[in-house]
Amino acid sequence: MNVLVQLPSLPLAALIHPKKMLNKWVKALLVTVIAVMAVTAAAFQIGKSRTFQFFGEIVPRIDTRQKVVALTFDDGPTPGVTEEILSILNEAGVKATFFVIGADLERNLEEGRRIVAAGHELGNHTYSHERMVLKTPSFIESEIERTDQLIRQAGYQSAIHFRPPFGKKLILLPYFLARTSRKTITWDVEPDSYPEIAADSNKIVAHVMEKTKPGSIILLHVMGRSESLKAVKGVIAGLKGQGYSFKTVSEMLAMAD
Repeated sequence: MNVLVQLPSLPLAALIHPKKMLNKWVKALLVTVIAVMAVTAAAFQIGKSRTFQFFGEIVPRIDTRQKVVALTFDDGPTPGVTEEILSILNEAGVKATFFVIGADLERNLEEGRRIVAAGHELGNHTYSHERMVLKTPSFIESEIERTDQLIRQAGYQSAIHFRPPFGKKLILLPYFLARTSRKTITWDVEPDSYPEIAADSNKIVAHVMEKTKPGSIILLHVMGRSESLKAVKGVIAGLKGQGYSFKTVSEMLAMAD
């Protein structure tokens, strides 16, 4: 029995000029790879931007000529550290905004209540502090709503502002925030983001003095970094010496309305 095997047909040009066709395929592949890399790089830059997002409002600072700033702390609350930072703020007569992690607040609800009782502001920094990129809508909603509930349990009754972990956001997180009328609060002064600065409280203070301008939102990580905690007194004294006063994020936003 004769068996006919039919080979896949190739373009006539490939049979006549195989090298030319191969070069075309290689070039097409390279163009595709470059395009994917470009899109990925663009998405990475947008995802970490402090000043841009696809949906809703993002606030890295307030546009004002008044010498006012918002002092903000991420993470926690952490037993021991919370009492120490509240003592520093009370002594200086300064109100701040604490963007707390839901899981930490759940374990240390009394610390959250102390922050509220001292007249400071609680903000939402998600429940698990995972990067809110490539997450499902249900995961994003749960992370934020669950933390909101804990913030209410801590006794905070005013508007709850949101700050994404690591400042990361892309499409689904900003979309959810816009749909639920929440602002994304970022920052424009971030000494802890530079390892050589974050390792020395004196350098943290110097960085803040150099970078701060009217309407700045300052980010410090006092709950997990001892040098950042040590720098708070110097930051407050230095900025007061330059004529600045301190407001919560909500107070700053009210100035912009």
